[in-house]
Amino acid sequence: MIEAEVHLSLHNFLKKQVGFPSWHHHLTMARLVARALRVGRSALIQVGAACGFQGRYRTSFVASALMWKGPVIIVATEAVKQSLLKVEIPRLQEWLQIDKPIRIADSFPGSDFQGLLLISPQAWLKLQLENKDNLTAGVPTIIDGVDDLEDWVRQYLTITIEAQDWEELMLAYPNHSEKIRAARVELTKNFFQHPANPYECYGVTENDEEILSRLFSEFVPEHLPENWQKFFKIFQSSNQSVDSLLSNKKQNIPVSPLKWVTVSRRQGLFSLHCAPTELASILSPIWQRQPVVLIGSAIESETEAPVFQQQMGLSDLTCLKFSSDSQAEAISLYVPNRFPLPNTPQYQAEFINKVRSLLCLSATSSALVVILIGDVPLKSRAGAILASEFGSRVQVEKTCLEENGILISGWEYWQKNQKVLPTPELLIIATLPLPSLEHPLVALRVARYKQNHQDWFRLYLLPEALKELQRAIAPVRESKGLVALLDTRVTNRSYGAQVLSALSPMARINYLDPDLFASEDQNR
Repeated sequence: MIEAEVHLSLHNFLKKQVGFPSWHHHLTMARLVARALRVGRSALIQVGAACGFQGRYRTSFVASALMWKGPVIIVATEAVKQSLLKVEIPRLQEWLQIDKPIRIADSFPGSDFQGLLLISPQAWLKLQLENKDNLTAGVPTIIDGVDDLEDWVRQYLTITIEAQDWEELMLAYPNHSEKIRAARVELTKNFFQHPANPYECYGVTENDEEILSRLFSEFVPEHLPENWQKFFKIFQSSNQSVDSLLSNKKQNIPVSPLKWVTVSRRQGLFSLHCAPTELASILSPIWQRQPVVLIGSAIESETEAPVFQQQMGLSDLTCLKFSSDSQAEAISLYVPNRFPLPNTPQYQAEFINKVRSLLCLSATSSALVVILIGDVPLKSRAGAILASEFGSRVQVEKTCLEENGILISGWEYWQKNQKVLPTPELLIIATLPLPSLEHPLVALRVARYKQNHQDWFRLYLLPEALKELQRAIAPVRESKGLVALLDTRVTNRSYGAQVLSALSPMARINYLDPDLFASEDQNR
């Protein structure tokens, strides 16, 4: 069986590698992927946040994919594809003496293709949702990085109307240009009357919807420019799947679209967006067409990832979650005993003082310090105050840093750049990364949960926060550094136990000592 072949070949390969990053679960993962390919049963694998950050696990599934006799599709981002092409695939091909064809493309090469296809998430989604040929039906598919699967799908399905679309509409209907222009002016006035917020994003109101519906009633839907057709079919629908809306098929799958606008106040422009809230009905047909191995770092605390499965329309999976290496990946976690809650007036001043203390204690270390602040005004204020005290060491969301630099960053920026920045020994977190209800898009999604009488906090906000938190601290595990979490909700709220569990393996401390930042030579 292929499982035994993959196990033996990979075992011999790993024994011969000098300086190869070790991981205890290479062989187990390779066997599971090989089994999924052989029996055609889908699987969900969680490799852990630290391993996911380093990407060590990829050797396992690449070995299985190369040794499988038939075609295999690997869905991965551009950065991961380059790593596979330059590192993983060449050295395994040389060891295994396999000349399996490797193709990088946005479409499936053909029914006679028996090689390995590397494809981006967006191109793969287009194949699955819009391609009528179904050439990939039955072809085993490995999706790497499914922590971001929901974002990929929602981004792909979001229809956006921008300035050029309005121009295109006026060109298509010159006799209605005045009505089109008047509707656009009225919408611009409505959108720019909203008070400014850090996100420059607002939900579409009923009045806005009436303006658009009134405009749409002037036209024959089939004669609209393509992007307007897609937009209005989703915008005005509440009982069809997005797949049917984009392809003119008639189905009866309920969908409640999210409708919002982003504005550029400096340019005086706005963009309308529409996307589905519920993705399960859209994705479930995909999983039924071929066996899929979904690989993520830290999707959920439970092995079966029930919330993820429900939201993605998954069922009948083999689920596996690998344990962390408690010795190699343990961090020190500092949570102060007495500290104001984030929503109190005293929090900001106490936060600045605590950060100042931590920076002074870590002065003996030459490593990078990262301060994660989700609150935009607090991020700016902290940057100004700390820069006045610590000088040019302090940078707000910059990658050009001094050796002992202090980076103040939002969650999104840190997630995007953490692989190109030095490994920090101290990571200070202001508050838990719970999606803010002040963000209109978050508020819209929460409203949908409320309409369905679902627990929006435990089904949406908390899982998102735990996933973001685990990925943010993954680099610190390499240095066995210190994470200071200055949010006492982890000790004062019932969900705090879940937060602490997600941060394991860790040694929790409630004191600060200069020895925490002493070098190994000093400790000896």
